[in-house]
Amino acid sequence: MEIWINPACSKCRSALTLLDAEGADYTVRRYLEDVPSPDEIRQVLERLGLEPWDITRTQEAVAKELGVKDWPRDEDGRERWIEALAAHPKLIQRPIITAEDGTAVVGRTEEAVRDAMSR
Repeated sequence: MEIWINPACSKCRSALTLLDAEGADYTVRRYLEDVPSPDEIRQVLERLGLEPWDITRTQEAVAKELGVKDWPRDEDGRERWIEALAAHPKLIQRPIITAEDGTAVVGRTEEAVRDAMSR
């Protein structure tokens, strides 16, 4: 498993604590420092079964500056969202855990983290 985290995020720290308590084997990616490429974002979206607007933190200051709430949420606008996530990784919802079976989850709850561990 790989987990994309921001160390300042309490949800990320909680997910790491749970993974450690359960003895999970995982790799940490500090995605604000090791920024995912647009291709990596596309891959994780496919694994999540979500669209880029589903994992965008729309309340972040940069989201408000960019006006993402008004962007189209359709196939034509999809690449714009992906490019914004790559250019401004702080917009990416966290933590994201890629599971062993090729799927992924947004691990904001204990249940989601346990779900990723069980895959």
